[in-house]
Amino acid sequence: MEKLDLFKTKLNEVADISAAMALLGWDQQTYMPRGGAQDRGDIFSTMAGLLHEKVTSPEAIALLEEMKELAKSMDPDSDDARLIKVTAKAMDKQLKLPKRYVEEFAMATTVAQTEWEHAKHENNFALYQPHLEKVVELRREYASYFQPYEHVYDPLLDDFEPGLKTAEVIAIFDELRPRQVELIKAITAAKQVDDSFLKLEYDPDVQWEFGKEVVTAMGYDFNRGRIDQVEHPFTTGFGIDDVRITTHVYPKMVTSALFSTIHEGGHALYEQGIDHKYRRTPLATGASMALHESQSRMWENLVGRSLGFWKFFYPKLQAKFPTQLGNVSMEQFYKAVNKVSPSFIRTEADEATYNLHIMLRLELEIALMEGTLAVKDLPEAWNTRMKDYLGVVPPNDTKGVLQDVHWSSGMIGYFPTYALGNLVSVQLWEVIQRQIPDLDSQIANGKFDGLLGWLRENVHKTGAKFEPQEMVQKITGSKINPQPYLRYLTNKYSSIYGL
Repeated sequence: MEKLDLFKTKLNEVADISAAMALLGWDQQTYMPRGGAQDRGDIFSTMAGLLHEKVTSPEAIALLEEMKELAKSMDPDSDDARLIKVTAKAMDKQLKLPKRYVEEFAMATTVAQTEWEHAKHENNFALYQPHLEKVVELRREYASYFQPYEHVYDPLLDDFEPGLKTAEVIAIFDELRPRQVELIKAITAAKQVDDSFLKLEYDPDVQWEFGKEVVTAMGYDFNRGRIDQVEHPFTTGFGIDDVRITTHVYPKMVTSALFSTIHEGGHALYEQGIDHKYRRTPLATGASMALHESQSRMWENLVGRSLGFWKFFYPKLQAKFPTQLGNVSMEQFYKAVNKVSPSFIRTEADEATYNLHIMLRLELEIALMEGTLAVKDLPEAWNTRMKDYLGVVPPNDTKGVLQDVHWSSGMIGYFPTYALGNLVSVQLWEVIQRQIPDLDSQIANGKFDGLLGWLRENVHKTGAKFEPQEMVQKITGSKINPQPYLRYLTNKYSSIYGL
């Protein structure tokens, strides 16, 4: 087994370099001065090139071939066999990419991310346009290295949701769309919920401390993480024992930072819960972004927007903001945080409309990749689809096409996983509720260890050992299925709006 030990040592080295790059990425979005983008891009480009050389060297290829032969004699579900399988797929992708591409992509996305933030603040898409054009050009080039494919979007989707095809996502969304539109129409015709008290002035420092209190109760370990403020919230990690979350606080949007913090906390709990035996290997991450988003969306919505959650936390929040919330009942507050209203910003969207924001982005990404939509026409295409899907038109590009960080980071192919994560979260939730019959009572008493323990055992600890559809099938008895989510939405909002 000497060669297997050598293989794992090489994977440890790759993981360490990747973690160092992730640390630089965290710094870029938290503390790096805007003027440092070019220098940071040079560093990323050099490191990406060196990492590519390391994983595609003749020695690495020969060692992997030996491991693939060794795996044939192993239990296919053993840790080592799965490690070899996951590594082989990742390495196969790298072998298809020239070093020049990897370096150029690292540089382009580093600069684009900084210019996106500047353009968003200035409400000026033109500042960002040439950088996004470069990113889209590079993503098309990326897809070209994986021909033949069923669809040009497939190679990008596979990076975030292994094994899933564009056609499958479209089919799922086609099943979701009419039911969600029907529900939104029914809610629109009902008596509307008052949420005006959520838009008063709320001390940002108090908001910040309350968010930390909530994620600590959820089980987030601040000895192995921290929280910082950024333009667009995200979670990142440099190992199982260093997983960091970020948020953004708005003085007149009291629930924004809270739900973003809970959402990112859900991601972080997943990463902190991976078995330490996978440390510094490709298995020490989530199975896919849909599985990851199932965790963040579960904590944000199924827990954080539940009646039980607010039975416990509302008195605490009310005590922190007596002027704003002193005359607001818990039931009024619960309905307000679940108000359905078409809105401009995806991250602030309610559960009933959220998936429509994702479908819009998927259509735009596919059009960009197919070449049927030019980057310069994105703002108009965005606004047209917002009107068609949600009946609203953003007043400016900051609240429209510039709101998300993903494209500047080159993460075309990521957005569908948010909606898929919504579906998986409810599939898992139905199983959890059967296996923890008093779950609602536990949450209402501020007890989250039962839920977290179940997630640790059934989802978190295996990391990326199993493919996403395989995991969902194993836990719930079926692959990703929109029906449980549609049942959940209908039941929840029928109760809130008296449908």
